[in-house]
Amino acid sequence: MATEEHRGSVEAAAPPPAPPRRLGLFGLLTVVLALVLAAVVVVQARQFALLKHTVVYQDDYVVLGIYQVEAEYQRLREQWTRASLQPGGFDRDALQLRYDIWVSRVGLLHNDRTARLMVGNADYEEPLRKMEAFIARADAVLGNPVPKPVDAATLAALQPELDALGAPIHSMSLSASHHVSAQIAERNAAVRQHNQVGLLLTGFLSLLVLAFGLMALRQMRLLRERQRTLVDLTAHLREARQQAEAASDAKSVFLANMSHEIRTPFHGLLGMLSLLRDTGLNARQKDYLRTATESADHLLTILNDVLDMSLLESGRLTLSEEPIDLRELLRDVEALMRPQAQLKSLALHIDADPGVPEKVRADRTRVKQILFNLLNNAVKFSDRGVVVLDLHRATADDGSPVLEFVVTDTGIGMDEATLARLFRRFSQGDESRSRRHGGTGLGLEISRSLARLMGGDVTAKSVPGEGSSFSFRMPLHVVEPAPRPHAAAGTAELATTDGLGLPAGPGPLRVLVAEDHPVNRQYMAALLEGMGHKPHFAGNGLEAVQAIREQHFDIVLMDLHMPVLDGVGATLSIRALPDGAAATVPIIALTADAFAQTRERCLMAGMNDFLAKPVSPERLSAMLRRLFGGTPGEPEPAVGTAEPSTADGTVSLLDHATLDAALRAMPRERLAFLLRSFFEQGPDIVERLRVALRDGQALDLRVNAHAARGAALNFGLSALAQTAQALHEGATHVPAHEIARLIERYEQLLERSREACEAEGLLEALTE
Repeated sequence: MATEEHRGSVEAAAPPPAPPRRLGLFGLLTVVLALVLAAVVVVQARQFALLKHTVVYQDDYVVLGIYQVEAEYQRLREQWTRASLQPGGFDRDALQLRYDIWVSRVGLLHNDRTARLMVGNADYEEPLRKMEAFIARADAVLGNPVPKPVDAATLAALQPELDALGAPIHSMSLSASHHVSAQIAERNAAVRQHNQVGLLLTGFLSLLVLAFGLMALRQMRLLRERQRTLVDLTAHLREARQQAEAASDAKSVFLANMSHEIRTPFHGLLGMLSLLRDTGLNARQKDYLRTATESADHLLTILNDVLDMSLLESGRLTLSEEPIDLRELLRDVEALMRPQAQLKSLALHIDADPGVPEKVRADRTRVKQILFNLLNNAVKFSDRGVVVLDLHRATADDGSPVLEFVVTDTGIGMDEATLARLFRRFSQGDESRSRRHGGTGLGLEISRSLARLMGGDVTAKSVPGEGSSFSFRMPLHVVEPAPRPHAAAGTAELATTDGLGLPAGPGPLRVLVAEDHPVNRQYMAALLEGMGHKPHFAGNGLEAVQAIREQHFDIVLMDLHMPVLDGVGATLSIRALPDGAAATVPIIALTADAFAQTRERCLMAGMNDFLAKPVSPERLSAMLRRLFGGTPGEPEPAVGTAEPSTADGTVSLLDHATLDAALRAMPRERLAFLLRSFFEQGPDIVERLRVALRDGQALDLRVNAHAARGAALNFGLSALAQTAQALHEGATHVPAHEIARLIERYEQLLERSREACEAEGLLEALTE
């Protein structure tokens, strides 16, 4: 609901839709301004053409040329007249010069400018023709070269023709002058008119530019107002986004809380349904019970998927990497999936290539979750045949090594369209099949998201009717085994030994052991007393804190999982004591949950070191010598050692190495007594596990399973310890009917382990 409200506020704050575009005043003004600019360009181009015409053709020079023809004619006429009146002799050179100059001036009239200006003008063409006719006759006398001598009589004979040219030449000069003057006046009028039009256009253009500027200022003001509006809107949207994110966080918290609150009664419901199955029911009642159990399991799976999806969406799901034993992980997966496969008569094969390393660094829980999802789908969509999980090394595209888990089934298969929507949220491959089997459509998406969070991926390929194959790849981070130190060659060991055959350690110590399981307390008492130390026991963390306040202890061995107050809480309380000696007492963590994050949690709480169950005499002795001095012994074995397996890959009932260590730590009679006590308390443990399942108390289920595993590990009961570990890990996410099957298996293994101990003669000391 909160999300919808925030969505509504964001929608309310959204800006209104933009109005449809139309040609407003601003657009019209732009068009008019463009037209006026075009008109100005046209006027300027016309003025440029007129000026170019004036420069190119230069009509005034034509008039000047005609004037020069007339002037040279007058000079020639005057010189000609003087020569014709001097029969005794005249200056031929002067006459020849005047004649040549006039002829050249007449020749200049034969050009394009004069022809363009005077063509069709009789006052031009007739005088020009007469002058050319006179020049043709005069050239016979004065032309170059002169064909014969010239005398005054010859000149006098040509004098009348020369005199007759005066009037036409003068008329031509006047006509040219008038014609050119008219053209110049016309051109000036056109230029003046264009200037006036240009001034009008420039004025109009200035007005338009002014209007354009005013409108631009108005638009800038509107833009500033719109910018302020957008800033306010952005702030509002930011606030709405923050509210939406806060609502999303609140939703995630709510989902987490509600999933826990809902899962608790669901576990109780499923537990009661599982217990009800063991009562006398007829066939119809069993069918009803099966339907109810499947429906409850389906609802619980939906809750788990929704919670994981909310964590992935918010980015708050983090990986917790630790060294894990791959083959042990595969055995755990097989133990949980085999009952489902057997219900459908499917063969389940799980195998790892020899080249796969023993230990890698990864998130155990998330890897198991991905494998559970893939195997569960394979079993769900297969009605016959086999489901196979293969593990091998591979190489990524970039050349880096990866681990590849391949889940193959002989089920219904999928076509290309189904594969395309396979990893989409809330999408299911076979809709008809999914309706029958249920599911949220989140499982594969969660698996792929988790794989990509690890740096890997999940891919699929399938053939309809033949089956499917899912490949889960993750980066390979190998955990190399720690090298075991060797004594220097030729060096004799001078260490003495204690009563257990171990190198001698410190003198008698007062040891406080905080352990809630009674058999484990007896086991620790046997170990410590055999080493010569004085143990004191506390049943929970609160009793341990009270004992530290009242007595002095040299060291505290603190179990992590205890009622009332756990080991971490007790350590924090001890470190906060006002007594300096009590607050600084060495505290060693004891737990079967021996992983990297557990070690870090213990050290951050103020613990000095860490011992993983089962606590062997060698480990305990080495720890005490390391803290209180003495000759160093064997190094502590690596944490997380897998249970011994038989040839067929199943975990053996007894770990003889652990039993041998226990026999070295205590007399055979005492070990037999502790084993008998453990088996006698076994039914009580089974009953507490069933009560926790019935009441939906996942925490109680985990605590009891953890305590049972620790005790089983101490006595080398490997198969029993593995089943208790499966109960511990699956308490919160494995369906209740599977938890019930694990409890039933634990009960069966309890009896088989007791029989194995009897067969080994480990209980004979108490029956003699």
